[in-house]
Amino acid sequence: MRPRGGTATVNSTGTDTDTTDTTDAEDVAAPTDTTAVTAATDGTGQADNAGTAGTADGTGRTGTVDAADAVDASRRRWPRVLGALLAVALIAAGGALYAEGRQLRDTPATANLALTDAEATARVTGDVSSALGKIFSYGPGSTAATRAAAKEVLAGKALQQYAALFGQVERQSADQKLTLTTEVVRAGVTRLTGSGAHLLVFLDQVYERRGRAPTTASAQLTVTAELRDGRWWIVEIGTT
Repeated sequence: MRPRGGTATVNSTGTDTDTTDTTDAEDVAAPTDTTAVTAATDGTGQADNAGTAGTADGTGRTGTVDAADAVDASRRRWPRVLGALLAVALIAAGGALYAEGRQLRDTPATANLALTDAEATARVTGDVSSALGKIFSYGPGSTAATRAAAKEVLAGKALQQYAALFGQVERQSADQKLTLTTEVVRAGVTRLTGSGAHLLVFLDQVYERRGRAPTTASAQLTVTAELRDGRWWIVEIGTT
């Protein structure tokens, strides 16, 4: 019977051993739970860190957005700056073109009305041609009328020169019974302004003396005229 009791003791010990083993297993499992808690804690820390990192990333992204906005603002300013520069350039170019156009308009060629005003050119040509025909046409009994006509169409230096020479003409005409007829065959205005004109005039003159055949001669004169009281006056006569 004791052997059986011994066996029971062994079993009891075995049972205790099992109990002990179970307890030890539970004790061993506890650190495992603690490790899980630590891991969970670490996980929480990592989550916090991740959240912190996410905040940092969010801050980083905000900085990037601000930089992009600055770039966009700079890009929006450039068209306005370019527009202002273009306006200044256009104004400067317009001023330069105006000054250049003013210079072109003020050149001697454009200021010569003989090239642009046909009516004024024809008028001065007609007045001068008529005046020359009067003062260079005379006869033995008409020198007084010629002298009077000269005072109506000549002025200044031209009148003085004519008066000095016409005395000799009167004597020759009386002595030689000379008759002179002058006709303007062509007259050209070389320069014309609002108050002055320069002309080149071609004349045909016929001399007649008693008892002789008529003689024809040609003459070429330069004439300077001035507009006075709405009428052209010859102020200088020259030969070429």
